[in-house]
Amino acid sequence: MTSALIEDAHDLSDGTGDRLVHVPDTATALVFRTTADGRADLVVVGPRTRAAYFAGKNLPVCVRVRLRPGTARPLLGVPISALVDRVTPLADLWGAAALRLERRLTRLDGDRRLILAQLETALQARTRGPDTRDGLVGAAAAALSARRRERLSDLARRMGVSERHLRDLLTEDAGLTPKSFARIARLRDALAHGGRSPGLAQLAAATGYYDQSHMTAEFRSLMGVPPGAFFAGRLPDLQRC
Repeated sequence: MTSALIEDAHDLSDGTGDRLVHVPDTATALVFRTTADGRADLVVVGPRTRAAYFAGKNLPVCVRVRLRPGTARPLLGVPISALVDRVTPLADLWGAAALRLERRLTRLDGDRRLILAQLETALQARTRGPDTRDGLVGAAAAALSARRRERLSDLARRMGVSERHLRDLLTEDAGLTPKSFARIARLRDALAHGGRSPGLAQLAAATGYYDQSHMTAEFRSLMGVPPGAFFAGRLPDLQRC
């Protein structure tokens, strides 16, 4: 599922309790999940700046909706900079409306299609008219995610704003500085293509790193392990959820 508000949606349900790898992410997401004992919650997962590795939970239902850049702040009503590396109950932001939505989702008996439809409907109900600010954030995020990235000063000039204004917009509305946003976007590109690349040097070149050593340093910083270890499944010790 994609829409003007939703970048993508995923069914992360897992009844096995296998390990969970949460990679760095520029997006803010809504997650609805239920546990094997029938408990349910609806949470906001803010942008993630470092990978986390967990011993998995038995989650019969776990649906995640990632929001498009520039949409999260007006939808959630808070600066996204306040949500970075945090999991926040949606009720803390939406109050009783979130509790009512959670109850509706719980009554859907795990039907992923209906859950996604209800989440999108709830998001649509909180939209307002077009906003130049939101458009700037979305356009800047797209430019910073491109493999051939512009200098921030050139990007700001092209968009007709000051570099400082653009930096402040991204930090508040996407939760990340332009540099952090670009680093995470590039890492996710490498993760998405790692299994198809003939080698690490080729992967680094294809995804915008200066060279393999640059990619290795970024993986160590953001993923906690070098790329060769990650793609081979040699991961850090698991944390408890």
